[in-house]
Amino acid sequence: MRNPFVMECGEFHVNYKQDMAIWKIPRVRLRIFAIAIFFAIFPLFASDYITGLATLCGIAAIGAIGLNILTGFTGQISIGVGAFLGVGGYTSAILTTKLGLSFWLSMPLAGIVTALVGALFGIPSLRLKGLYLAIATLAAQVIILFVISRWDSLTGGTAGLVLMRPEIGSFSFSSETSYYYLMFVVLVATIVFSLNLFRSRVGRAFIAVRDRDVAAEVIGIDLFKYKVMAFFISSFFVGIAGALLGHYMMVVSPELYSTTVSIEYLAMILVGGLGSVFGSIYGAVFITLLPVVLRTVVELFSGVFPELAGLLVGMKEVVFGLVIILFLIYEPHGLAKIWQNIKDYFKLWPFSY
Repeated sequence: MRNPFVMECGEFHVNYKQDMAIWKIPRVRLRIFAIAIFFAIFPLFASDYITGLATLCGIAAIGAIGLNILTGFTGQISIGVGAFLGVGGYTSAILTTKLGLSFWLSMPLAGIVTALVGALFGIPSLRLKGLYLAIATLAAQVIILFVISRWDSLTGGTAGLVLMRPEIGSFSFSSETSYYYLMFVVLVATIVFSLNLFRSRVGRAFIAVRDRDVAAEVIGIDLFKYKVMAFFISSFFVGIAGALLGHYMMVVSPELYSTTVSIEYLAMILVGGLGSVFGSIYGAVFITLLPVVLRTVVELFSGVFPELAGLLVGMKEVVFGLVIILFLIYEPHGLAKIWQNIKDYFKLWPFSY
């Protein structure tokens, strides 16, 4: 019997099933299982504040995975993810508050509506690339926010809409712990879907479009079909994240979905690692917790440097910019690559490089 705890010295696959496995080594499967158990019991030992931060990180990770499907795996730049979050949040809010639908119907419908809107704005991707596509998605951001803020009868205008936490019968997801578990289930489903997506024909087509779209078209890949499909799938998960965030915050309003939010999500996938599902999670946690860390540092040194408190608002954007620049210069593949290098170092020890 193979010992699952021995150090690996090569991966030898004898059939197609082994070659296509997500986690090919028993030791890795055990580690993933242990991590899943840890996060499943995490809120039982954490305070409500920490659990709430973890919930926000998880919701951001769902949206970041969606954006990485589009930008990291398919190579289509989007600066409109903030608006697509708003479409998901407002769709769920309208369906629950104005039409009386259950959250369990409104959440998937929010994903579908956002996916359709994303696919619509993805049509120009057939003719546009790079900076021009980024500007087109920025136009989507402006248009969607304009509609949201001006359609008072439907969206509540600049005041927004008030939501309720989801319920199952008499049970309400009103506590931090219960909503964490709701987020956790959706996040795990998103991870599993995404990992399997890129083992499929569709996922390979996405990667081919990203690497060399002309060559992909030559071998028979329909660029228009797969680019629009990437926008559809990406926007679906962003819409789900928007619905979860709206019901968690219990309010949706235009200022929650500004261009700054879009930049933050781009920062998540750049810092975490383009083309990496788990890198999206690392980046989401890093960027979500960065303002909390900054605020804590400012509070610690406010007695010595009182002027720091006044700089906190603008400091976040400055630090975001610096973080992105530093990662692009020193580690373009992000935290996912850094973690892989650490694992490789110990995997080859004592013959580390």
